[in-house]
Amino acid sequence: MKSYKGRGIVLHTLKYGDTSLVAYLLTDVGGRRSYMVQGVRSRNGHGSKLSLLQPMFPVEFEGLESPRQQMDRFKELRAGFPLQSLPFDVRKSTMALFMAETLYRLVRESEPNDPLFEFVWNSTAALDALEEGVSNFHLWFLANLSRLLGFRPGNDYRPGWWFDIREGLYTASSPLHPGSMTPDCAALLDRMLHCDVRRLGEIELNRTRRSDFLNAMLSYFGYHLDAISTVRSVHILREVF
Repeated sequence: MKSYKGRGIVLHTLKYGDTSLVAYLLTDVGGRRSYMVQGVRSRNGHGSKLSLLQPMFPVEFEGLESPRQQMDRFKELRAGFPLQSLPFDVRKSTMALFMAETLYRLVRESEPNDPLFEFVWNSTAALDALEEGVSNFHLWFLANLSRLLGFRPGNDYRPGWWFDIREGLYTASSPLHPGSMTPDCAALLDRMLHCDVRRLGEIELNRTRRSDFLNAMLSYFGYHLDAISTVRSVHILREVF
């Protein structure tokens, strides 16, 4: 079997039989790919592999192509970089669960997409290193993910303007249809798109404003991608943040 090396971010795992699982990764070599991982649930299995295959964990791997099967396998699997806080901070692990499920639901392409992959890879590192502004990270992530998925605003923001979700444009007045962001949410969208992730702590949001903007972003994504409605972890996210 032909082997290849790559990097990946873990999006989802699914139990397969008694001792195996299927791991879904966003990879630099082939977009979203699935891998059969055997023996991880047995007493004598590779516990280290199971510990690496957690939501949004970065990994480096050597894969083996399986021409007779739809899923490849791992010849080698190791951490892409050491995580210092994400696995141990309930806020960050909740955020990672939401990010991983969102990507799992929305990204289906099995072709390399370097800008998207690098954004996701670097977002994991940024979340792990972030000390202030963690409560705003998912909002920053969604805003900038929309840019990578091809539906960022088509014009420049001006203070006090609304955002027309259907047209993808900031507008001076409220659109005549319900698909829009209020001036407050439109201002937050523009700020998240231009904010350095290390300065998220400077954006002061209370729980209500954070929830309103999350709902607005989910409506924005939902207009373009129906699959956002199936992201279940958003309910956990709302409880924590």
